[in-house]
Amino acid sequence: MENTIYLWGDSIGKGVIYDAERQRYCLAPGRCTAILRADGLGIECHARMGATIRDGYADFCAAQTRPGGLVVIEYGGNDCDLDWDAMAAHPACRPEARTPLREFAELTRLFILEARRRQLRPVLAVPPPLLAERYFDWVTRCRDRAAVLRGLGDVQHIYRWQERYARATAELARELGCPLLDLRAPFLDADDFPALMCADGIHPNEAGQELMARASLARLRRPAG
Repeated sequence: MENTIYLWGDSIGKGVIYDAERQRYCLAPGRCTAILRADGLGIECHARMGATIRDGYADFCAAQTRPGGLVVIEYGGNDCDLDWDAMAAHPACRPEARTPLREFAELTRLFILEARRRQLRPVLAVPPPLLAERYFDWVTRCRDRAAVLRGLGDVQHIYRWQERYARATAELARELGCPLLDLRAPFLDADDFPALMCADGIHPNEAGQELMARASLARLRRPAG
């Protein structure tokens, strides 16, 4: 049987981290996919920075795959992102997410159905949580911090907003009988969650990527459950 694991996702799945010394984003040498490959898993990574479920589904429909393998679907981080410039300019009118929640769920459903039509076994991944305070500091670096805060109501609203997309992913997995790769729980269970995150508060750092790899190995070794 074909044992390729196709990964469609965003920069977290790709293994992007923020290098504070160089002040730029780069690929982590010890990223999750590299660790999985070193452990013998055949990973074909199609994740890309900035991608939403809309981008991923379009890419998947245009790609060639072989039947029998797994396809891990990892989105939500960019989908739930807000237009921070618009919020800073008009805090009383909270903008919609890049992908509204209902559209996110529907496109994820279509992705699953298309994967099954191709005789692939879909696995839904719940991305890691963001660190609200750090992410708020990041998105307000060059914006009106007070206006953005008025638009949010409170800093932790960012976390709750992202949580809705994580819950939608988990609910779809239950509804459609998909294995769930929960990359959120290991971070929430960690003794020092902030130490696993980059300066931007949303990308896991290299230690966070290693934690993702351990969780992935444990789950992908039993894909049918």
